[in-house]
Amino acid sequence: MQKASKFFDFIKSLKCRLIVMAILLAIIPSLIVGNGILFSYEMRALSIRQSEVMGQARIIANQVAASNYMSGEKTGSETLLAQVNMLTSIYDGRVLIVDDNFQIIYDTYNLDDNKTIISDAVIKSFKGETTQIYDSENKYIEMSLPIINPNDETKTVLGMLVVSVSTDNIALNLSYLTQIATVIVFIVILVVSFAGVLMSIRMTQPFTKLSDGIANLHGGVGDADLMVKDYTETIIICEKFNEMMGKIKVMDESRQEFVSNVSHELKTPLTSMKVLADSINSMPDAPVELYQEFMGDITNEIERETKIINDLLSLVKMDKTAAKLNIENVNMNELLEQIMKRLQPIADKQNVQLVLESFRPVTAAVDEVKITLAISNLVENAIKYNKIDGEGWVHVSLNADHQYFYIKVEDSGMGIPEEDLEHIYERFYRVDKSHSREIGGTGLGLAITRNSILMHRGAIKAHSEVGEGTTFDVRIPLNYIA
Repeated sequence: MQKASKFFDFIKSLKCRLIVMAILLAIIPSLIVGNGILFSYEMRALSIRQSEVMGQARIIANQVAASNYMSGEKTGSETLLAQVNMLTSIYDGRVLIVDDNFQIIYDTYNLDDNKTIISDAVIKSFKGETTQIYDSENKYIEMSLPIINPNDETKTVLGMLVVSVSTDNIALNLSYLTQIATVIVFIVILVVSFAGVLMSIRMTQPFTKLSDGIANLHGGVGDADLMVKDYTETIIICEKFNEMMGKIKVMDESRQEFVSNVSHELKTPLTSMKVLADSINSMPDAPVELYQEFMGDITNEIERETKIINDLLSLVKMDKTAAKLNIENVNMNELLEQIMKRLQPIADKQNVQLVLESFRPVTAAVDEVKITLAISNLVENAIKYNKIDGEGWVHVSLNADHQYFYIKVEDSGMGIPEEDLEHIYERFYRVDKSHSREIGGTGLGLAITRNSILMHRGAIKAHSEVGEGTTFDVRIPLNYIA
């Protein structure tokens, strides 16, 4: 079974196909060239034979016409008939002299004397035409030409000369050449096949190197980049593979960091709760007020743990269902008003002024749940990371053109340092970890927001100055592009 599997693998391999292609390239041209040469030889040999015989036949026809042989006078015809017999002897043929009554008056074979002969060739000859017929099956050439006295101005046809010559010697030479051609083709096929095997092995070696290199990288043998420089194609494949491996390494590092962050973030509230619980257990006579304070702290840690888990579930769900958006036409003006209304209590608690500005009515094809989550995160962050002295503000605006709608979220908060701007969408990344922990941030909000916007084929950009505030610009197509 394993041998059969290896055989079928070889049949499907590039090496096998190169060998087959080399053999075909040897066989087909060799057969075409060989047959072409043999056919050319046959046609050339026949042409020469026809020219020679026709030349001799014309001489004899002129001599017959110049003599009185056609009128029945046999005196002095011995020399003429000797030439006719010589023609038949030289070319292994047969000559018939036919009179104007279609009667054979002389047959070199002495078989059809005084018999009548009628055929298309004979009739054409009586009309003054010369005919030539090659019978490849019976291997002979038959020629028919009129007997006309060259001194007769009327060109009267006195009879005709029918000459048949054998082509056995041509066929014999052709058979011999065919045998030689067959041997040559066979040798060419063997040589080219052998060369094809060697060439296919040589040509597929880079791909073997490529496979071994990938296997070594997969097995962790080395950290060096894969590079096989035999062909341009292998170089391109290696470059693309190395690029892919680089992305995989980054993703793996990101995954490990993410798992580490998740473990840390989930473990921290649990550790705090354990410390609080141990503290309560170690003070059996503590006052009720202290118990209540510790229980309140435990409740806050539970809420924080719950928020982290909920954000993680939202993020994972968004990753898994990226292609499953529930797209529908949504009135963005009404949606933003609902979001602002829902977040107004948080803004009031932080003494932050919340303002919505809509420049025109906007209806867009979006997933209402996911886009609501994205905008809510932006506005809620703008509120939570704002000034707390009663002078803070958050300004949200909505605009659109013929292709996109635009949402801008501006705040007067603490701002984001320039070196942190490129990391703010990373999971669990916090600019000010202590402040984020105080206000209950999980470090997942902007990651969820960015994923949601990208799922809608949109874009998000952040501009910020420390101490001045932050602006998020969101652009999303009005019509969802699948």
